[in-house]
Amino acid sequence: MIEAVADRLEGAPRQLRRRWSEEFKAQVVTEVLEPGASVSAIARRIGIHPSQLFAWRRDARAERRYRSRHSSCEGVVASAAGAVIEIAIGEVVVRAGIDVDEAHLQRVIRAVRSA
Repeated sequence: MIEAVADRLEGAPRQLRRRWSEEFKAQVVTEVLEPGASVSAIARRIGIHPSQLFAWRRDARAERRYRSRHSSCEGVVASAAGAVIEIAIGEVVVRAGIDVDEAHLQRVIRAVRSA
């Protein structure tokens, strides 16, 4: 019995997979987001497929939405000083007694975040 196994598929590129730095991706995505910019032209210029550049743009937009949605939560700090809990959510500080009901505190925090 003779078994033949191809080293690579016919037509497959011979080069190794390229890795792009996050800085390079950010720079290219910034260029793509300029008014009147052509994703296909920019992708052709740097030697990648346009779908790759569209994916980078989609990921950057998703990251930006995530950060803007959670930016008010960046300053969430809880400290138990004595019998008072202080929670800073953005510019709002919620102070509650240490014996406050957890469900009630969650409702208050949700209300502050949605305001």
